[in-house]
Amino acid sequence: MDRAGRYRDFDARIAVGAVLRIEVTDTRGDCPPRTQHPTQDEESGRGLLIVEALADRWGWDPGPRPRKTVWAELVLAHAPKPGNPDSGARGAFSQEPRR
Repeated sequence: MDRAGRYRDFDARIAVGAVLRIEVTDTRGDCPPRTQHPTQDEESGRGLLIVEALADRWGWDPGPRPRKTVWAELVLAHAPKPGNPDSGARGAFSQEPRR
């Protein structure tokens, strides 16, 4: 079993706007990411399955050798505008339940 993933260097970045973007860069540019289908007994191999299930989009970009960056994007609900009855601003009441 390969446990190298637990010990190698990596960098994580998060950007928030209308889209939440998460990027993880590691030093295994020689290994393109791929989803795996591990057995119940395997200790690893589920990360990209989780990303694929939760993200609206994901992919990877090769970086300067020996790096690669895996990224995932989640589209966030737009925040209500000030003065909107659902904005939570003072004096703003809504009959609609919060979602």
